[in-house]
Amino acid sequence: MYSHHPLFRWLIGYEAKRKRALVKAPEGPLKDYLAHSLPSPQCPLAQIEILSVDFETTGLDAVNDKLLSVGFVEMSTQYIALKSCYHKIINTPHALTPDNVIIHQITDDQKAQGATLKEVLDDLLKALTGKVMLVHFARIERQFFQQACLEVYGVAAPIAMIDTLALAKRRLDKRDVAYDPSELRLSALRHAHKLAPYSAHNALNDAIATAELLLAQLSKMPKEVLLQDVLL
Repeated sequence: MYSHHPLFRWLIGYEAKRKRALVKAPEGPLKDYLAHSLPSPQCPLAQIEILSVDFETTGLDAVNDKLLSVGFVEMSTQYIALKSCYHKIINTPHALTPDNVIIHQITDDQKAQGATLKEVLDDLLKALTGKVMLVHFARIERQFFQQACLEVYGVAAPIAMIDTLALAKRRLDKRDVAYDPSELRLSALRHAHKLAPYSAHNALNDAIATAELLLAQLSKMPKEVLLQDVLL
């Protein structure tokens, strides 16, 4: 029965965490976000609003490193709403290293003129309310999202995600043939799906690239995809 499905048990746990966080959350965007329960896993994905999100960071440790920029775009299974594109650099107190600048092309001067973490996180939560977050490589985005919420609001909010990397890994694992982990990179997967090359390591570019990849992945799936088919 559906009640014995692992995703159902996960949903019960997620909802319990959401309700506990809702009680603790201060009034504002985080509380508004937490006030919305997750749609049923059996809901068709075509009926669900999605927010494709990417973070650029000063490193990979969510506790010691910081968010450097955030990009996102709204989408559904039918289209990507480019008019909703959002990209902001964050004025983090964390010093940039030459490696940061080379990768992200964000300078200290640009960072100094950036928005506060609270301002950007407020914007993200307002856009995310009532939607499911889409990312590529959920471990990074989840850790930095929760750490940022903890720093700004005092609550590490739970988050439900669709992960294009996880979807690709599931498909490759089913082949029962060894593969190179590099095949799971965003650029490699886009190439495999015959999507155009793009300029990486810009949060908005990566968010749009991830949204396009999801649409390509969904085209290879059964006609009606349910949330439970893609939810991490």
